Amino acid sequence: MQSISDYMAERHRVCDDLFATAEEAVGKGDWNAVAKKFGAFHDAMEEHFGEEEETLFPAFEQATGMTMGPTYVMRNEHRDMRAVFDEMKEALAARDADRYLGLSETVLVLIQQHNLKEDQVLYPMMDQAVADSAAALIAKLDLKRAPKVAA
Repeated sequence: MQSISDYMAERHRVCDDLFATAEEAVGKGDWNAVAKKFGAFHDAMEEHFGEEEETLFPAFEQATGMTMGPTYVMRNEHRDMRAVFDEMKEALAARDADRYLGLSETVLVLIQQHNLKEDQVLYPMMDQAVADSAAALIAKLDLKRAPKVAA
């Protein structure tokens, strides 16, 4: 059985890779590619935040009774990152490479610190707190992530 730690660490890697490709496109001055790649990164981050905020965090809080602990901190960090993402969108719209890359450095630091806390502290706590329902939670995340088929 896959752990929540392993499952979510893989999501971090996917988001990190998408972030790097957007930054590379800025370096090349290919703003159409930047828009596409930043959009993919942003969508992946929102999906990841949603997985945590809508599924994992509530399960952890219910199992532990902790609502003002690590999940509270992570939600606040998500909010802070979203604010920087909005600024990055503005820099992208203005085709301001210096501003975009400056914000990119900020995001990189925020994401690295955030992921470290999740990977080293929160996810292992989740693995213990929701061990009995981990497989069901992962299945729920997989179902949400499944490609939508047009009717």
